[in-house]
Amino acid sequence: MHDSTTLLVEVGALLLLLGVLGRLSRRVGLSPIPLYLFAGLAFGHGGLLPLAASEEFFAVGAEIGVILLLVMLGLEYSANELVGNLRSAAPAGLIDGVFNALPGAAFALLLGWDWVAALVLGGITWVSSSGVIAKVLADLGRLGNRETPVILSVLVIEDLAMALYLPLVTAVLAGTGLLGGGIALAVAVGTVLLVLVVAIRYGHLISSALSAKDPEALLLGVLGLTLLIAGLAAKLQVSAAVGAFLVGIALSGPVAHHATELLSPLRDLFAAVFFVFFGLVTDPRDIPPVLLPALALAVVTMATKTLTGYLAARRVGIAEPGRWRAGLALVPRGEFSIVIAGLAVAAGSVEPQLAALAATYVLITVVTGPILARLPDFPWFKRWLRTRAAAQRAAPVPIHD
Repeated sequence: MHDSTTLLVEVGALLLLLGVLGRLSRRVGLSPIPLYLFAGLAFGHGGLLPLAASEEFFAVGAEIGVILLLVMLGLEYSANELVGNLRSAAPAGLIDGVFNALPGAAFALLLGWDWVAALVLGGITWVSSSGVIAKVLADLGRLGNRETPVILSVLVIEDLAMALYLPLVTAVLAGTGLLGGGIALAVAVGTVLLVLVVAIRYGHLISSALSAKDPEALLLGVLGLTLLIAGLAAKLQVSAAVGAFLVGIALSGPVAHHATELLSPLRDLFAAVFFVFFGLVTDPRDIPPVLLPALALAVVTMATKTLTGYLAARRVGIAEPGRWRAGLALVPRGEFSIVIAGLAVAAGSVEPQLAALAATYVLITVVTGPILARLPDFPWFKRWLRTRAAAQRAAPVPIHD
């Protein structure tokens, strides 16, 4: 009884604090994500007032938060739009992997770490945080912007790539060799293809089985289906985020519209829990020794990620402001990076500093990313873009003989 009472007190107090921080952040025109993270640091391991009873609650809530963020993104687009975006964004996905995985791998080698640590750190710096970016886009009211499908395409390619990368890196860390890695890869590829086929070809049947006229039944049905598919995907070593996103695109018409309205409050609640939990599991005392290396790595890969989004948006004809919005929105790393680092630490076969470096790196990008995402909205940035465009128009055209 005492434990349950303590749980209620801790969860209630922290959620109340999050409500105050969320209102404060919006009054000053900022995303609440950085404040949620710092709240987690303050009450996590090594923080000012560690919370013991509620950590398991926030761990489960964090998983649900990521799943809800991704299914809500999926509800914004149809299956046909997804396929079209994937085809058009395949070159951007390749650029994304080269520009952002290689710096992490090279950084590990420069630190004197082995190739396994380089493989792990390359994955950590490669993939952006779908959860953080989805929340930022919603907070800034950009879900309907022209560049948002470009951002979404890059994120989906990354999530699908992680569905193949995670089984491989798990096999490498476990030392199972080439055969074990091949089996893990085959299972991952088969699962992703199966879910894609079901979502694209039979999504209308799923929508017809759910009634948009009964809000209670629709909420329970969509939420249950999303958690079920995400859980099955995770069991098969495929990203739960990919499963949740595909559930979202499988739903269409009035069902998708009403599901978006019903799930929005739940998304906001559990998304906040996700960001708090990330701070809770990060010990502030581990940050100072790796702060400078993590900062250097963050600066390099924030620039390469911005360039990735910029080039991807330019490729499909997005105007200059939208290119910058796409690039800067992709900066944050998050849930996948922490999962990759956790796999390496659990295996016990990589550098002991990797976990602290990864946590600090993600914290820097996740705090800086939402702030950078707002830059294209500032008047001085818009003036700079206009000046730059005018200078380009005024530049003399070279004459060739």
